[in-house]
Amino acid sequence: MAVTDDEIREKYLERAIRELSTFTHELQACTHCPRGNLMPVLGSGHPQADIMLLKHFPRPSEIEEGVAFYGRSGSALMKVFKRLSIDPLTVYGTLCVKCPVGDPELADPACIERVVEEIAIVSPKIIVVMGAEALAILGGLEIPLARPLEPVLGKVQTFTPTIEALYVPNIDDSLDERDAKQVFWDALRALGEWHASQPPY
Repeated sequence: MAVTDDEIREKYLERAIRELSTFTHELQACTHCPRGNLMPVLGSGHPQADIMLLKHFPRPSEIEEGVAFYGRSGSALMKVFKRLSIDPLTVYGTLCVKCPVGDPELADPACIERVVEEIAIVSPKIIVVMGAEALAILGGLEIPLARPLEPVLGKVQTFTPTIEALYVPNIDDSLDERDAKQVFWDALRALGEWHASQPPY
């Protein structure tokens, strides 16, 4: 009996869920970073999202909940996705520095390198890189066949043969000032254009 496309997709999804669960347990058991009794801040969203959001480090609301993009940044993004006609269920958000250390510079390089595994599991079609720090970290990771990304806001670039990237300002630095919000929106608008150009399933 032939296997349908839906069944194949379901198997890939089940595998991604298993791998992210293992990834989460490994993060929670990690002793590299000096985070004390605080838990790492985990990625959130669809395990096989088309769109991956990547920013540098967690803010207090994310640390409190243990979830990336919880709080103001997440609420703002939900409004933006609605304006761009993007289903939030097709998005996965994560951090370069997952441990709630006082200074992101204290994060262990081995922990930051876990982003490589996270990208491999989710296999997004595009990574939205938020801010110069996240761009520098992503560029320094050993991702197979990756090309250097230019720090050009709002330009969709080829990152690997199967993943594109879009560089935008760090959303956490863009919420309190009108001009900064506008710059963020202008850069992220390219995601809506990219999404609209994708073939339907």
